[in-house]
Amino acid sequence: MERTSLLSFACALALIAIAPAQAPASEIVLHNFGYPAPKGAGPWAGVIRDSAGNLYGTTNTGGVSNKGVVYKVDTTGRQTVLHSFTGGADGGYPYAGVIGDSAGNLYGTTMQGGTANAADPDGYGVVYKLDATGHETVLYSFTGGADGSGPVAGVIRDSAGNLYGTAYGGGTANAGVVFKLDTTGHETVLYSFKGGADGASPWAGVIRDSAGNLYGTTVYGGTANEGVVYKLDTTGQETVLYTFTGGADGGCPNAGVIRDSAGNLYGAAAGGGASGRGVAFTVSPTGQETVLYNFTSGADGGYPNAGVIRDSAGNLYGTTVGGGTAGAGVVYKLDTAGHETVLYSFTGWADGGGPYAGVIGDSAGNLYGTTIYRGTANKGVVYKVDSAGHETVLYSFPAGADGENSNAGVIGDTAGNLYGTTQNGGAANRGVVYKLDSAGHETVLYTFTGGADGANPYAGVIRDSAGNLYGTTFQGGTVGAGVVYKVDTTGRQTVLYSFTDGADGGYPWAGVIRDSAGNLYGTTCQGGRGGGVVYKLDTAGQETVLYSFTGYADGGYPCAGVIRDSAGNLYGTTQSGGTTGKGTVYKVDSAGHEVLYSFTGGADGGQPYAGVIRDSAGNLYGTAYYGGSADAGVVYMLDTTGHETVLYSFTGRADGGNPSSGVILDSAGNLYGTAGGGTASAGVVYMLNPTGQETVLYSFTGGADGYNPASGVIRDSAGNLYGTTSGGGERSTGVVFKLTP
Repeated sequence: MERTSLLSFACALALIAIAPAQAPASEIVLHNFGYPAPKGAGPWAGVIRDSAGNLYGTTNTGGVSNKGVVYKVDTTGRQTVLHSFTGGADGGYPYAGVIGDSAGNLYGTTMQGGTANAADPDGYGVVYKLDATGHETVLYSFTGGADGSGPVAGVIRDSAGNLYGTAYGGGTANAGVVFKLDTTGHETVLYSFKGGADGASPWAGVIRDSAGNLYGTTVYGGTANEGVVYKLDTTGQETVLYTFTGGADGGCPNAGVIRDSAGNLYGAAAGGGASGRGVAFTVSPTGQETVLYNFTSGADGGYPNAGVIRDSAGNLYGTTVGGGTAGAGVVYKLDTAGHETVLYSFTGWADGGGPYAGVIGDSAGNLYGTTIYRGTANKGVVYKVDSAGHETVLYSFPAGADGENSNAGVIGDTAGNLYGTTQNGGAANRGVVYKLDSAGHETVLYTFTGGADGANPYAGVIRDSAGNLYGTTFQGGTVGAGVVYKVDTTGRQTVLYSFTDGADGGYPWAGVIRDSAGNLYGTTCQGGRGGGVVYKLDTAGQETVLYSFTGYADGGYPCAGVIRDSAGNLYGTTQSGGTTGKGTVYKVDSAGHEVLYSFTGGADGGQPYAGVIRDSAGNLYGTAYYGGSADAGVVYMLDTTGHETVLYSFTGRADGGNPSSGVILDSAGNLYGTAGGGTASAGVVYMLNPTGQETVLYSFTGGADGYNPASGVIRDSAGNLYGTTSGGGERSTGVVFKLTP
């Protein structure tokens, strides 16, 4: 079954030839990051509220199987998971919320799961019931055929207990259906969309009037393929009440409609409008559409993904997923004259961001809803906005305790253990330091809090003979500009230095190296004279700035770190600066700083995001992110006279492209690294032999095997390669992988 991303609005030659055959390398995923947050993560749907003030909703992911949960948040902010989906017969990935009955039962849908078959082992979704004790009953499991597939929207319930809803796909034309489920779980397809003028792909659910007529929207179809507003009578006869053009009238309504006593329908469309940022609209019983408000995506908000609610005075309330003062969405009110008041503008941080779902209100005028991201762990929040526009976060969903999104690689010890960091995850979603044993068991050695101890370690770690680990965090510390830290074998962390972003530097993207006396050396991306610094940290934590970049001819932004030779000279790269502003390779010795090579951004490459390695003859090897014959980056060598040779120029296709990490060198002179591109545009691991012949050792698919191996690889004596990906894996939060020859 084809899946549509819910993050989207429903509206030259290489210098060296590519090797003709791919080497038979086998990948093993050693660890999947992002252990499912047991409380759930990513609440795409809104909430409902009972008479006692408890809120109920769903999250799309998280839970014991990372397939989503149904949750309850009481009036004290305590959350209870009522059901955790497995992704099997019970369903998985509930994008819709729930409704309740007088007995305390909850009803909803999941987009996947249910009875699997050979055509789609993930299943086509279910309609479920959850009783007051949390026991789930699957009322109906979609087959993906004429009965529908992939119900994105939830259900409504009539007085007899029948449920009504829509499925996004399936039906006679695979354009979706409107269905009814009776109390025995028997499904009747009330209407199967043809995908033409009648509409296609009903993203939203339906409402029902006292005569039994149903009303809803489709996101596609209609005369302009921009969606329709439709009515379905009790005989299954469809009437298209309005067809969107995608112009000033709006287009692609993701959300459904509400209805007043006079039969007028109200809703919002995420596309179209005078600014192309969506509209709020009304459609009369005769099919006349009026645009009530045009969103600009400025302070007023933009892209109203959710529908609206209406109070007794005729005011409408809703949310936009974008716009606002910080671009993170707003909660708005529209009066009967079409005047908008922004009740709350999200900052995208602890208060939440991206309110894809709409709001509900109580008798006191408070509004309740959810956001899909940020909060304390970037997993979304449940919020309340009072009548004065004050927001309260009622619940912030937690992150995976084992870390998420590894932008750094790994190091190994003699026992076969691997050590690394994740940029996010942990109790505060500020990253962790982890250990992975030879059996793939992970131990979190340290979890960053985001305070004085640091936050978001983009770089990996090094290890001394006593087993202590050393690294940097990009943020956190006393002024938020990053730290250098040590984690001992018991997991105790010590901050060795906290950057101020002044003359001492700030925001160290790269890690550190260590000499035999215990001194540490590294770089910061910012601070100094404005272009970052190279620094030394002695064993007492005293920092010495060895060189401060200006960002001009001497280079700027040395984010990649340094290497050190036996004479104590340091070598590295800057991302910018130099004679053409495309970056440099530099040397820092006791006499100061020297530019060894200045990139032009042409065939020689440009903007070296990664650092360099050095062979026994003093040659340097590295990568440039841009430039080369196809502007997809190069692998280069720099000899001791400063002469550059391009060893390989990426095409950005199956051979890879835009390498953000550097290379390693084996005893035979072969180079190994990672890049983007590949057959699935999810990244590759490659090898270059001494003549510049490239072999793609592995091309990632972006699925369970990982996505974006941005941090390079290490190699053991048997020729196995180890690394990490920042995305992909079972939970789309990265993996640790091993490649065997």
